[in-house]
Amino acid sequence: MQNGPKAALRALLSVSLREGASSACIFLLVAGCAVFAGSYDRLALFGALLLDAAIVLAGALALRWLLPSKAGWTWCWAAQPLLQLIAAMVAMQAYAKGTSYFLLLALSPLQMLGSALAFGTIVLTVPLMYAHRQARALEISELQRAALQAELRSLQAQVEPHFLYNTLANTRYLARHAPERAVDMLDHLIAYLRTALPDMRTSSSTLARECELAGHYLALMEIRFGSRLATSIDCPQGLGELPVPPMMLMSLVENAVQHGVEPKPGAVCVSVAAGLRGDGRLGIIVRDDGAGLQREQGAQLLGSGVGLRNVRERLQALYGGQAAFELRQAGDGATEAELLLPVGGAA
Repeated sequence: MQNGPKAALRALLSVSLREGASSACIFLLVAGCAVFAGSYDRLALFGALLLDAAIVLAGALALRWLLPSKAGWTWCWAAQPLLQLIAAMVAMQAYAKGTSYFLLLALSPLQMLGSALAFGTIVLTVPLMYAHRQARALEISELQRAALQAELRSLQAQVEPHFLYNTLANTRYLARHAPERAVDMLDHLIAYLRTALPDMRTSSSTLARECELAGHYLALMEIRFGSRLATSIDCPQGLGELPVPPMMLMSLVENAVQHGVEPKPGAVCVSVAAGLRGDGRLGIIVRDDGAGLQREQGAQLLGSGVGLRNVRERLQALYGGQAAFELRQAGDGATEAELLLPVGGAA
């Protein structure tokens, strides 16, 4: 258990040579000042508190070795009262005998017991409480990270059957209606799948790779729709290695074909363009001048469909508020879907 009490005790009891030497110098300085001032009663109190601290730390060292490797914090905290009480009782007895032997002005047994308990608490219990809180925060952070990874894998897995279903349906359509072009379609499909399938199981991709995938897909769609579909992809060379989530751009391109090209009888142009925005984020716009947002009153196009809902959820999980997605109608009536991604990648 990396975040358990054994690790915390190991960290608290690990003292470097420099730290040990510094502590010894401080103790000697305090003792020297007490002797120089003739305050032997205070020197006796200081010695008793040091004895208490030594017993507490020795008990913590024993506890570190005695605790099972998978022991939780309950065992550690259960041992604390007994350890502190034993150390305080020994220190109180030593203090009482020392002050009595040298006829020094002494605290009452109850006062000495309280002082020793308080000092032992400062030496071990308070640092241990802080270590426990840190371990707990780290454990929660690790659980949240694991949950986020599981959520991302689930969201990404939704893309796979959605994409493959649409692509295979397009291949079937072409085989029925334009068999003479079926071979070309299958060649593009094989090239696309050879590139895309490895990315479907990865957590990161690049802009150049995702644009390449979009290019393969749009080549398939050009074969299917013939002369009524024109496409273009603008991926600046200097931005090609920027990290982007895999298959996210494909969701937008698929959405443009499904809701922009398919419902419109006439010619349609689908374009993909990437560039850096004024705020330093990477902007990727998928634009089509097809059926437009008004055809379905925005019911699915504005994000209730699987593809766009998946995009929004993945962006939120990966980047929080650093990324954005907008689906809008441009001034000329075209539909634009824009991704805004932080250049540094996922948070």
